Amino acid sequence: MQKNDIVHLFLPTFGKSFEVVIMAKLAQNFAKYLIHARLQAKGIIERPDIIGAIFGQTEGLLGQDLDLRELQRTGRIGRIEVEISNTKGKSYADILIPSSLDASETSLIASSLETIDKVGPCDAQIEISKVEDVRSQKRKYVIDRAKEILRAMMDLGETDTQRLSEEVKEAVRAFEVSSYHGLSCGPGIQDEAEIIIVEGRADVINLLKNGIKNVIAIEGSKIPEPIIQLIKEKTTTAFLDGDRGGDLDLKKLLMVADIDYVARAEKGKEVEELTKKQIYKALRERVPSDQAGEKKMPEAEVEEEHDEMDENSKRFLGSLLEDLVGTRAAYLVDRKMQILSKVPLTEITEIVNDYSNIFAIVFDGRISQAIVDLALHRKIPCLVAMDFKEPVSSGSVILLTMKDFQHQRIEE
Repeated sequence: MQKNDIVHLFLPTFGKSFEVVIMAKLAQNFAKYLIHARLQAKGIIERPDIIGAIFGQTEGLLGQDLDLRELQRTGRIGRIEVEISNTKGKSYADILIPSSLDASETSLIASSLETIDKVGPCDAQIEISKVEDVRSQKRKYVIDRAKEILRAMMDLGETDTQRLSEEVKEAVRAFEVSSYHGLSCGPGIQDEAEIIIVEGRADVINLLKNGIKNVIAIEGSKIPEPIIQLIKEKTTTAFLDGDRGGDLDLKKLLMVADIDYVARAEKGKEVEELTKKQIYKALRERVPSDQAGEKKMPEAEVEEEHDEMDENSKRFLGSLLEDLVGTRAAYLVDRKMQILSKVPLTEITEIVNDYSNIFAIVFDGRISQAIVDLALHRKIPCLVAMDFKEPVSSGSVILLTMKDFQHQRIEE
């Protein structure tokens, strides 16, 4: 079987089939996007000329973190596929590049290709035709297939059809998560007259499961500019966690955007944890933002009692930090000092939303106020890094740097 062949997968029970495009060297389970580019050259060129131009003329353009050779070596950019045709002394090529980077990084890689102006000995031009979300085809199949299965179950008249129907509907809604400027949201968020602002992707999924689609996530410690612009056009409710992280998000939102209403989860609970009844109760009890703003807001610089950390744990975290020197990566560690995951530094804000039991983030970088705010919001007690980027207000977060561990070794 050749790469890019069309494979028909048959489902014997229902006699259905669907098509899957087998792409390049990158493991397909991890490919998120497929960059489609069209090349035109004033002369006859071959595939090695194109590959050489792509690697050579983009080298160093986006910095070391987005170097194509390194990204391909680590499996985050797949094998570059090129199909060439020659007509009347000119060459035309279709270029496909699979990517497991996030949307913004993939867009940067794609745009960098358009800076290429020479391939081999010939003048050339590359234009990006589209960047395809390769997961959308799978989502569409899953949703359509789930609907078929649901109809079949209902036709059978099973006694528990209603319960199963609700389960399938919830699963389908979870697949309806869309993206607006890289931010997780419900489908068609731009067409909604009213929108609900939440903290993260998990909150969006929970609201979608419970039938609320006009929702979009901040997804980070700073309020993204697309959110600020969207708020100007819509009637907006900020639906925030019932903890200090929610207080901080509310404070930041009120500083930069004209929020109409504020709803809060029950005290101590997060929006992603709420049941359908709790969600609708919180939204019914929303208050105008000017009333919410009059309530006492905790200041980010208020110091709270630090979680205790024994010397063995501190020593272990120090060893992890030394292991990360020069890697531009991070370890996520739980309270039992078990490593949950090792991730690229650029993906920390995304990955932390996938874990609820993080005790420490150990990373090859410098501590900023943004990552401290992230830790406060996600209830992560400890940050361990090489140094400080700027003076920060730590709140309840324990902050440790390489100097702390050097001092510890001296004392020992």
